[in-house]
Amino acid sequence: MKTVKNILRPAGAVLFLLIFAGPILLLFLQSVSSPWRFGTLFPGDVNFSGWGHVLSDPVLQNALWVTVSIGVAVTFINLLIAIPAARVLASSEFRGKSMVDIILFMPILVPVIAVAMGLHLALIRLGLDDSWTGVVLVHLIPTVPYSIRIFRAGFERLGKMWVEQGRTLGSGTWQTFRLIELPQLASSLRAAVFLTLVISLSQYVLTVIIGGGRVVTLPMLYYPYVSGGSDTILAAFSILFAVVPLTGVLVMEAVMRLLVPYRFYRN
Repeated sequence: MKTVKNILRPAGAVLFLLIFAGPILLLFLQSVSSPWRFGTLFPGDVNFSGWGHVLSDPVLQNALWVTVSIGVAVTFINLLIAIPAARVLASSEFRGKSMVDIILFMPILVPVIAVAMGLHLALIRLGLDDSWTGVVLVHLIPTVPYSIRIFRAGFERLGKMWVEQGRTLGSGTWQTFRLIELPQLASSLRAAVFLTLVISLSQYVLTVIIGGGRVVTLPMLYYPYVSGGSDTILAAFSILFAVVPLTGVLVMEAVMRLLVPYRFYRN
C-alpha cells in the first residue's frame, strides 16, 4: 500500500505540473517575449512591452476597477444570502422545504439568458438598466445557487453538536458563528468566494444585456484584445484576468485570520 502511494504521489505532482503549472508558465513566458514564434523552443527577446501596454491602457484600468468592484459586491451579497439560507436548509425541517430548495436552485436549471431578459424588463421599469447596480443584481442569478449548495454541505458536515455545546457554555449568536462555525466552514467559504468571483468575472452576455455597453468589464475587452493580433499583449491581459480571483481569495484568507483566533484542523 505504501509503495502504491509512493508511486502515485510523484505521478500526481507531474500531472499537476503538466495540466496547471505548465500552461501558466508558458503564458507568462509568452507575456514577456516579443516575439515567440511557432517552432522555436525558447522566446527570442525578453521584454515587458506587453505588460506596459496592458497596464497603461486607461480603458482597461477602468474596466479592471469596475470588474473588481462588481465582483466584491456580488461576493458580499452572496455571503449575506447564502449563509443564512444554507443554515436553515441544513438544520431545519419545515413544510415546503423541497420546493424552497428547488426554487433556490432554479436559476441555474433555466437558461440564464431567458432569466436575464425577464430581469432586464424589470430593471428598465425600476430605472436600473445600463447601470452598475443592475449588473451586480444580474450576476447574483448564476452565483447564489452555487453558494447556497456549498454552504449547505458545510453546515450539514458541521452538524448541530458544536453549536449546541457553544450555546450551553454561554456564547451568543456572533460568538458562535465566529468561534465555532466560521473556522469549520473555512473550506466552504474559500470555495464559495473563489467560485463566485470566477463566475462573476466570466459573465459577458449578462453584462452586455444589463449594462447596455455603459458598464465595461474585463470580459468585454477580451475579444478586442484577441482581434488585436498581439500574442504578447493577449498573454499579459490573460494573466491579469486570472490574478483577480486569486487576489480575492488571498484577501478573504487575511480577513479570516483577523476574525478567527485559531485554525480548525479536521482529522
